[in-house]
Amino acid sequence: MTDPAKVRRHAERIRELVASVVRSQIKDPRLGMITITDARITADLRDATVFYTVLGDAAAQASTAAALESAKGMLRSTVGKALGLRHSPTLTFVLDDVQDQVKHIDDLLAAARQSDAEVQRLAAQAKYAGEAQPYRLDEDEDVEGDQDDDEGTPSATDRR
Repeated sequence: MTDPAKVRRHAERIRELVASVVRSQIKDPRLGMITITDARITADLRDATVFYTVLGDAAAQASTAAALESAKGMLRSTVGKALGLRHSPTLTFVLDDVQDQVKHIDDLLAAARQSDAEVQRLAAQAKYAGEAQPYRLDEDEDVEGDQDDDEGTPSATDRR
């Protein structure tokens, strides 16, 4: 097994190398405004996944994916030479859709806040259907119980 700290260092180095090569050496016009966000490598250091984001619409994302796919060989050889490993890791590029997920979660939170505000508004205007205190209190039961004992229960003299 490989040391997890070593795997993390290699993953960080791959991210830096790919970002630098994309910025300086790849001259493909299909490559859009790209940011390399993360890289992960397997424990055996054979496969690396590189996450990226692209500024633009779906067409810009598709063209950037095609540009990265065509430059994969050059990127792999650069990463292999820089890391000094016996085997150069294979690179897989994955579009990182974190921004879309963040927007979706923000929309859900805004809807929840609006719903909570509506519930608060309705609760502030609500009135009781019956009395404010629908249950008897212990004091009322004692007072009523004393009256029932005196009036409702016949005494020994009343029974004759």
